[in-house]
Amino acid sequence: MIDFLARLEPQHLLVGFTVLGALLALPLAVISIRRLVKLRIASGTLLMLCSALVLALGVAAALAAASLRTYSRLTHEQEAARVAMRQLGPHHYAVSVQPKSERARSFELHGDEWQIDARLLKWRPVATIAGFDTVYRLERLSGRYTDLDQERAAKRTVHGLAESAPVDFWALLRRVHEYLPLADALYGSAAFVPMAEGAEYIVTVSGSGLVVRPVNDAARKAVGAWK
Repeated sequence: MIDFLARLEPQHLLVGFTVLGALLALPLAVISIRRLVKLRIASGTLLMLCSALVLALGVAAALAAASLRTYSRLTHEQEAARVAMRQLGPHHYAVSVQPKSERARSFELHGDEWQIDARLLKWRPVATIAGFDTVYRLERLSGRYTDLDQERAAKRTVHGLAESAPVDFWALLRRVHEYLPLADALYGSAAFVPMAEGAEYIVTVSGSGLVVRPVNDAARKAVGAWK
């Protein structure tokens, strides 16, 4: 029930619960007025108070439901990419990255973990509640080693993920974001998790940055054994 309410628009919730409260309160109000006209002051006043209470509860329920929707929008995550991999050798993996609504691309990475980087434009809460999702661009995919000495000495791999476009919308946003009244912050975010044979992950993005989650047993086992 809460998930259903959280998916509805705030204005629909406000109107719906207020109307429901009014429909419940109206019969009580009519009866109370009739009793007051007949000078049945005590019972008429009591029913009028009950009618006002029911209406107030309807408004309160509407505001509570709208707050659920508000929280849902502020913590909303959108899928950015799906990542799958297979092992080619020691510390050597073939990694497939499929950004949402785009074709998959394959890369070779060296290391024990893979890292994905992105640039984000976060909106102010009022814009987020209104339906503006975080604007992002995936930037880089790289391999990294768990051991620091190996990270310094072993083979490093990094690949660009940002594809060129006729109109670079992201570059435009970077130039004008300070003048956008609803823009909050422009920043970079990165997340890294272990590589493992057959592991699959999903990358999501929200106002707080990138999140990587395992989606199959191989990935969950790799994350569970991660040190």
